Amino acid sequence: MLLGNLLQPAGGAQQTPGPQPPQSQTPMMVGASGASADSNNRMIAVTGVDLTGQSVLYLVDTQAMQLACYQATGGAGGTQGIKLVGARRIELDLLLDGFNDKTEDSRGRSLGYKSLQKMFQDGGVAPGDSR
Repeated sequence: MLLGNLLQPAGGAQQTPGPQPPQSQTPMMVGASGASADSNNRMIAVTGVDLTGQSVLYLVDTQAMQLACYQATGGAGGTQGIKLVGARRIELDLLLDGFNDKTEDSRGRSLGYKSLQKMFQDGGVAPGDSR
């Protein structure tokens, strides 16, 4: 299992027998497109196929708040490989109220976070703001 191996502790360290702390794990999901996802208490791994037909792997480190994307190529020995497509810290991304949000109402007016928040408040259903 590829993802199972990726999510093992660094350095291939084996877990010691005996009681282990509970880990939040979700079962691996495989969609009709061949995409799959798996996670443990620190990492989320998602695989799929990009528009060029190449395999991609997205890794999210939920503790360090980092994202990395890799692309794998197959074929003959000379064309096989893996490359880092991009990586970034995401903690500030997750603090945004919106970015490139194209949500609109039925009249085509923009409905950003502040507009939606006001609509909910006016309707007596104010969403909580955890910040």
